[in-house]
Amino acid sequence: MTASPHSAPATVALSTEDLIGSVAGTSAAPSRVVRPGLRHPPRFILAAGFLVLLAVVALGPSLFTGYDPLTGDVSETLQAPSWVHPFGTDRLGRDVLARTLYGTRYSLLIGLAGMAVSAAAGVLLGVLAGLRSRLLDEAVSRLFDVLSSFPGVLLAMLVVTFLGQGMANIALAVGIAGIPKFGRVVRAQTQLVRGADYVTHAAIYGLGRSRIFLRHVLPNVLVAVPVIATIYIGNTILVVSGLSFLGLGPQPPTPEWGVMLAESRDLLRVAWWPGVFPGLAVTLTVIAFSIVGGALQKSFEGRLA
Repeated sequence: MTASPHSAPATVALSTEDLIGSVAGTSAAPSRVVRPGLRHPPRFILAAGFLVLLAVVALGPSLFTGYDPLTGDVSETLQAPSWVHPFGTDRLGRDVLARTLYGTRYSLLIGLAGMAVSAAAGVLLGVLAGLRSRLLDEAVSRLFDVLSSFPGVLLAMLVVTFLGQGMANIALAVGIAGIPKFGRVVRAQTQLVRGADYVTHAAIYGLGRSRIFLRHVLPNVLVAVPVIATIYIGNTILVVSGLSFLGLGPQPPTPEWGVMLAESRDLLRVAWWPGVFPGLAVTLTVIAFSIVGGALQKSFEGRLA
């Protein structure tokens, strides 16, 4: 009895460029995916733990503070960090710790939404370009080139200028800027997989096109997406904070990290804490997502993360 072909995800890499290069050099034969092991360096454990903590804080910030992020006390304006206010207070007497904790919800929500837009549009366009006619492939590739020619922040600013402010528009703007990061990898992966031997054998055995696509092509095409998504969430949060800092994101008194940075930029010589702590939150979040994404990439490559 002849064994039916089996498919498995191809190798992925850390960045968009590395992913494309890795895909191009991957054998067409299916390979077994090596799942992340139990042994990880301390930086991965710390980063993963930090992201878990962020998720818990985003779901229930009131569990970690009893202060209202929108309510201040003018008698406690710009108080330095203390036992009562571990992160100090801002110019309106609001607790900086409370605002930083509640800001986690806004920053993560917009970041995840922007990443979802990038992934959905990028995968769709990448698959179409990789499977359809050469003309469509060329048109989609030129679209990716146009989007990539603008820095992410600048392109997001242009989109927000046309669509207007608001968290939904911010997520859409950041998502559009990230489409090429997903689309190019998915396109290259689709072109590689559709010509693989196991796909050809599946067609010879009489499997229909839709079944071949769903069972053999799509799973191997999507294998790179979680790695890119994990890394890109951090970049999305950074861009969102930048837009908020420029006044194009959520508006005061929303406790969002970029808004807090914008409100504190004139106070750094007088009081450093209203700006340092939300800035530190952005920095640590981006680093944590990058470390976890890098560990996922190494695991999928079959190396110890």
